[in-house]
Amino acid sequence: MKAKNCLIFGGSGQIGRNLIRKLTKNNYRVTVVTRNIHQKSYIIKTQANAGYIDIVEASIYDENKIRELFKKSDICINLIGILFEKKKGNSFKNIHSLFPSILAKLSKEYNLKHFIHLSALGINEAEDSNYAKSKLEGENNIFKNFPLASVLRPSVVYSSDDNFTTNFMTLLNRLPFFPLYYHGNTKFSPIHCSDLTDVIYNVISKNIYSKIIECVGPETITFKEIIEKLLKSIGKKRLLIPFPLKLAEFSASFFEIMPNPLLTRDQLRLLRYNNIASGKYKTNFDIGIPSLRYFDEEVKKYSYMWREGGQFSTVKYTEKNDLGNKPN
Repeated sequence: MKAKNCLIFGGSGQIGRNLIRKLTKNNYRVTVVTRNIHQKSYIIKTQANAGYIDIVEASIYDENKIRELFKKSDICINLIGILFEKKKGNSFKNIHSLFPSILAKLSKEYNLKHFIHLSALGINEAEDSNYAKSKLEGENNIFKNFPLASVLRPSVVYSSDDNFTTNFMTLLNRLPFFPLYYHGNTKFSPIHCSDLTDVIYNVISKNIYSKIIECVGPETITFKEIIEKLLKSIGKKRLLIPFPLKLAEFSASFFEIMPNPLLTRDQLRLLRYNNIASGKYKTNFDIGIPSLRYFDEEVKKYSYMWREGGQFSTVKYTEKNDLGNKPN
């Protein structure tokens, strides 16, 4: 079978790296676009065997260079997204609305078989969030330009390479208390990165053209329960304090001054809304691609890095019947 060519934007992140491995193992060739080949190529090129991956340095605003890549592609996958705005054009509107629109137009112009775009869950409800509004506008632009596109809306995506569980475990390891916004009642359906890449792969390989697919894990848990599970996994006890909204907004405005803020006011507004399947669209379960990985079990595999003793705190070293505990 002739290998299909997948053009991937955002291939250096946790989802991109997992997806590259999944696709190339199944005879797909990938071309990955990165803004800085010197910083990112050493990460990307190790994800696949030689001959199955090409790395191209290009600005996402350089339409002429991007256009050339579409001429050789069968499928386009956009994984690019930001959680907070920066200077130099990295705004929600540019990244989430305008750029996906350009990709959709080029996908139609060059008759690509599929265009897959990664959006976010819960954006219909979060009307007061600039992040959510830009994501929703981007989806609308995509369907105007390429009606056969597939938009995936995942809940929180986690793995050992994420910026979600790893950041929280770092904070929980260092702080004597942890703030709970909205009393920690916001609901999530965390999906493991491998489960999400399985969804993307099956959408491609089985030619699934379902406009919007909500990608969720096998369980629904609150933000407070997530923090409690992480604390249990790293063997820590911390005071969980519900934060008043005004104090939360003040702290978020202070964090926004930092280059990589822990929390922004826009993210705080997002936390008000549940991040679970809405019931309005098909989920990955509905299209026959269920999530198999549970939060507790997966986090346990890498949470030892935040425990006392590190790798020696794992079951392998602590169980009673290991060699170190056998009587002489």
